[in-house]
Amino acid sequence: MTKRQTAVVIGAGIGGIATAARLAKNGYEVTVLEKNETPGGRCNQIIRDGHRFDIGPTLFLMPEVWEETFAALGEKMSDHLDLRRIDPTYKVRFDDGLELELTSDIGKMQTQLEKVEKTAFTGFLNYIAEGSKHYKVSLEKFVGRNFFNIFEYFSLSNLPLIFQLKALGKHYKNTSRFFKDERLKAAFTFQNMYLGLSPYDAPATYSLLQYTELAEGVWYPMGGMYAGIQALTKVAEKHGVTFIYNAPVKKINTGKSKVESVITEDGKTYTADIFVGNADLPYIYDQLLPDRAEAKKLVEEKLYTCSTIMFYWGTKKEYPQIAHHNVFLGGDYKASFDQIFNDHTLPDVPSFYVHAPKRTDPAAGPNGQDTLYVLVPVGHLDARSEQDWDAMVKRARQTVLTRLANELGATDLEQNIKFEMVYQPKVWKERFNLVNGAAFGLSHNFWQVGYLRPHNRHKQYKNLYFAGASTHPGTGLPIVLLSARLTTERILKEEGTIAVQKVVNPTLTPA
Repeated sequence: MTKRQTAVVIGAGIGGIATAARLAKNGYEVTVLEKNETPGGRCNQIIRDGHRFDIGPTLFLMPEVWEETFAALGEKMSDHLDLRRIDPTYKVRFDDGLELELTSDIGKMQTQLEKVEKTAFTGFLNYIAEGSKHYKVSLEKFVGRNFFNIFEYFSLSNLPLIFQLKALGKHYKNTSRFFKDERLKAAFTFQNMYLGLSPYDAPATYSLLQYTELAEGVWYPMGGMYAGIQALTKVAEKHGVTFIYNAPVKKINTGKSKVESVITEDGKTYTADIFVGNADLPYIYDQLLPDRAEAKKLVEEKLYTCSTIMFYWGTKKEYPQIAHHNVFLGGDYKASFDQIFNDHTLPDVPSFYVHAPKRTDPAAGPNGQDTLYVLVPVGHLDARSEQDWDAMVKRARQTVLTRLANELGATDLEQNIKFEMVYQPKVWKERFNLVNGAAFGLSHNFWQVGYLRPHNRHKQYKNLYFAGASTHPGTGLPIVLLSARLTTERILKEEGTIAVQKVVNPTLTPA
């Protein structure tokens, strides 16, 4: 009998789980080593006193990418996930009193937008049309494929597309072509924060985010985003993947041109034919591999996404006036992003996001009580600047409570908080090994996307591959699922193993 090829995956984030499952489906014997006690990485959950919180992502986007992942593993997504569409996708509130409900209902969008600016609805239709083009071209030509050399990326066929996608333009500036009102520009660019980016720095390509939300929908899996992790882990185990928890890797042992083994904190050694790094890629280079020059280049010279201050509140009563997804924008929009990304601090007037899953999923908390998740964007850790995190957390908390009281009438919220859990950049760094506590990994500017992003195969250690937010194609759950597909395809190509299975754009069939 032919000996099965073996693989060790470092990290059970969604990219690690999906890569492990795909490799196992293609005949590999796979072991996943996970630092924490449960799978999921940043897409994890907290359960306390009957309240269930998603720790990180709360938006289920690009369902066709999820569907393809399950299909490639011989499964139907609808057999595993009960998806509910959230519409309006969210309510956006400005500190001057303007409220917008972003919805796929075109008539409602027209009514709202024309109250703010007479020509805004026409601008909106053109903006979404551009986003649709950016989405389809990006997915087919850039995000959804591997690049094996610089000439493939900057090929004669791709160069015109780079300009067509406005990859060299800035998202906020490009939005000015469609809207004049500064609040509308903000309403259609703040989504860059899903990727930890500033709209003043993000490529104009990212108008595709608004297209995916309004045209393809924002969904919610009953049971929370963690239901997706649980489903994929179950499928991976069905294919024979072994998960070992509480097993942080402390060293990768290398030879001249390949990885020979990894050692966990408890001293155990794991050997394999191939290795896949799903821990934060800069962390792997900096802490687990021997090349200090390459590590320094990644850690000190690359741009990182922002971080977040998170509040997880279990409350004694329910607050039905807080919708499923809520965005509160405030202060000087440009100055806020400058303070986050340049000064690495909390803006003078912080904006924030509130997630109330009980509006859709009553099981997210006890009857008559609420489960509230609050995300406040903030700069990442920076040893060169003074960062008083206790003070920033306190100020962020007060900002949130004040606006919820003044704008939604939640005047008794503070006194009804049963318990509070707080994450800030130090926690992101310590719990998930995220360099600089950057909650979304490496940033995405023109010089850090596509072939210019850290590759999913190590240039020296040929049997070491990467999957996750900081390698190609980038951050965000569906994009990391694409990363898992691309990394698996590359492994099967480079290692000469079983042919790649592809499923293209299956029909979405939510339960």
